Amino acid sequence: MLLYWWKKNNLINLNLEFFIAKRIHFQQGKKNISRPAVRIATIGIALGLAVMLISVAVVIGFKNEIRNKTIGFGGHIQISNFDNNNTYEMNPIKVDKALINKISAIDGVKHVEKFVTKPGIIKTDNEFQGIVIKGVDAGFDWDFFKSNLIEGKIIDVSKSSPSNEIIISKYLTNLLGLRLGDSFFTYFIGSQIRARKFKIVGIYSTNFIEYDKLFLLADMRQVQNLNDWDSLSYSGIEVLISDFDRLDEVGDAVYDATANKFSNEGNAYSTQTIKQINPQIFSWLDLLDMNVWVILILMLAVSGFNMISGLLILILERTNMIGILKSVGATDWSVRKIFLYHSFFLVGKGMLWGNFIGLTLCAIQYFTGIIPLDPEAYYVATVPICFNWLYIILLNVGTLLASLLMMVGPSYLITKITPAKIIRYE
Repeated sequence: MLLYWWKKNNLINLNLEFFIAKRIHFQQGKKNISRPAVRIATIGIALGLAVMLISVAVVIGFKNEIRNKTIGFGGHIQISNFDNNNTYEMNPIKVDKALINKISAIDGVKHVEKFVTKPGIIKTDNEFQGIVIKGVDAGFDWDFFKSNLIEGKIIDVSKSSPSNEIIISKYLTNLLGLRLGDSFFTYFIGSQIRARKFKIVGIYSTNFIEYDKLFLLADMRQVQNLNDWDSLSYSGIEVLISDFDRLDEVGDAVYDATANKFSNEGNAYSTQTIKQINPQIFSWLDLLDMNVWVILILMLAVSGFNMISGLLILILERTNMIGILKSVGATDWSVRKIFLYHSFFLVGKGMLWGNFIGLTLCAIQYFTGIIPLDPEAYYVATVPICFNWLYIILLNVGTLLASLLMMVGPSYLITKITPAKIIRYE
């Protein structure tokens, strides 16, 4: 066999199939019949990968935004009175330092904070609105609200007497005609109607309308007084964890720490993760994954069929070369490798352009927010983008492998080409 004799005697000191494929790919003439098909196949790979990258970045970004906003208002895990119903008028629990320290010591727990809630009604000269006052103390983690604060400052709860300062959402200020520095009365209904006057010191906006139209943050002592509770009674405890992927694991550990435990008043503790508190939101977010898989499969299928058609045209155009290679001793697999290497070059070129287009568009949206959304419908003001480099790498590797595997079948056509017939017609 002439080709293998050359290789054996080091007359060709390289991968022969790779060398021939490189010559075919980089020395394509303008008059080649396959040139338009190759361009279409390359464009198909580029656009398919770009769409997949954008889809993954948008969906992950959207899920992270909604998840973080939900956690910002309720923590990762909540501990409350077992006798509570699904309202914000909660029965109190007594929380001692021993329980706080026990929960804080659990692996994965980042922060533990207490809260008190009380539903009420804001009344202005022209409007009224039902709301929930959430009372916090000096141990509250303000990172979420600081990142969403658009005017003013956070409330000062370090004074010896309860503060009348409050943080309200931009949605409520627009609805009620209020501004930073304004004061308003809030009415609370219980055994008797109580009124409290609060002063707006901060305005936040998360664009999560379901919560923005509901929650105001105030000094915990004010809310405890409204509930006729002492300073050791709380609506519950919020637990923040360092890794959301460990939510179920840490939630089980917190449950074990509070299960079958009773406060001094005989109240049992109920432990729920944020997924259990808001199952509809997280079920909705999980459904988005199905949309991504559909897009990925469709884009891979379209790109793959483009490459298959391009490869078939290349093989038909090079039948003369295939016949000559086989006549000098090349095996079917050796010739197939030439065209698979050629396909690798085409896929690689398409992926290079696909990454450039997809990541560039994602970067433009990430830094400028040029594409807006309706916050009341999508809970975000602009299309969110998340660069998860692990997913980007896996997407590139998966696209490359899937495309090359799809080329193996069409390359089988080479085995049907016989040197005798080709040379006879030449």
